[in-house]
Amino acid sequence: MYGLARPFLFGLDAERAHALGLKSIELAYRSGTSPLLARKVEDLPTKAFGLTFPNPVGLAAGMDKNGAHIDALLALGFGFVEIGTVTPRAQAGNPKPRMFRLPQHKAVINRLGFNNEGVDVLVRNVERARRKTGLLGINIGKNKDTSNDRAASDYLYCLERVYPLADYITINISSPNTAGLRELQEEQALRHLIGTLRESQEELGAQHGKRVPMLVKIAPDLSDEDIDAVARVLRELSVDGVIATNTTVSRMSVQSHRLAHETGGLSGAPLMGQSTMVLRKLRTRLPDSIPLIGVGGILSGADAVAKMSAGATLVQTYTGLVYRGPDLVRECVDAIRRRREHGSSSAGPV
Repeated sequence: MYGLARPFLFGLDAERAHALGLKSIELAYRSGTSPLLARKVEDLPTKAFGLTFPNPVGLAAGMDKNGAHIDALLALGFGFVEIGTVTPRAQAGNPKPRMFRLPQHKAVINRLGFNNEGVDVLVRNVERARRKTGLLGINIGKNKDTSNDRAASDYLYCLERVYPLADYITINISSPNTAGLRELQEEQALRHLIGTLRESQEELGAQHGKRVPMLVKIAPDLSDEDIDAVARVLRELSVDGVIATNTTVSRMSVQSHRLAHETGGLSGAPLMGQSTMVLRKLRTRLPDSIPLIGVGGILSGADAVAKMSAGATLVQTYTGLVYRGPDLVRECVDAIRRRREHGSSSAGPV
């Protein structure tokens, strides 16, 4: 089905195609025709962060920023869907055009800039969702006009509002499209921010009678020294998990493309190697009690298995969905299932 729609969608501006794709997925869900878009995915229960996921393949943040299509996206077979990034106040994001396809590289460049309708709108959307299958992650960030020295207040504001509704919460400090945001990954700033949020997490747990896991999403453009520092802080503060990685600002693998000069984060196939290397390094630096989600460049079942082999417990895709369509979800789940059944020795490339 997606193979028929893709040429039409690729004839449109990338952001317009994104919106139309979401509307189509929503229409299919409401009309009961989601099975025409994606074949049924058999469960592959996976435990992480004290939760049990129906399967280990999720949708990365950015596809559904306002949580308006949760049930429709879960109906594609994802074991979990992560919505956002959401900020305290609504913001328009960066000027358009701000999303570009690089089909020769199976890649996308985006500089959306946390465009969203604000956390209160997202909360209302989540409250309306049925969520009969799969788990829900909510990815939170700061507003563009909030300085880094006041960033904690934005994250705290969002954390408090989404806490009762989320299965897990992701702290996004790694988008390249909000000026200065990645500076929050520097050791001192990271320790202050995550320490503050961890305190709030424990207080909210006591208040609501449940502990919601808190994950941190990091960039792929970190040096070995940066990775050491990030791992040290996250280990000492006992975060529940890490998502590796966000998009890259590097253009090394696409430098000959006519759109390579466009600013923003690069995702898709060119990100696979770098994001998996960061994932592998983090796995050696963090205890097993801190599970990792591998994301970046998954366009096949073999790619998903490679993330698992590098230390991921769960994986996420986004750009892969653009190029491969919903059948990618089942392909990844089945590949991971075969890896489990036959042991990691026959899992494929690492």
